[in-house]
Amino acid sequence: MQGKEREYVTIPELAKIMGVSRIAIFKKVKKGQIKAKKIGRNYAIPRGYLKEILGRLLSEDDKKEIDRAVKKTVKEYGTTLKLLGRDQ
Repeated sequence: MQGKEREYVTIPELAKIMGVSRIAIFKKVKKGQIKAKKIGRNYAIPRGYLKEILGRLLSEDDKKEIDRAVKKTVKEYGTTLKLLGRDQ
């Protein structure tokens, strides 16, 4: 599947993305806190659901702080970022 993004991520992949253990993710799946599809003996988490999962990890204060940091970066380095974007 090179060049094409897979439709699902595995529990170990999600654990790595989130910086937690596989067991922690597995427990959340078993409790229904993370939606997953059972495929054989394994669980698969829909890739489209990742944004929702990751969004819940951030508090409103965290989200506001990230927004402030992005705005500051764009204000200070906007021209440079635009030039770098053209290189691709």
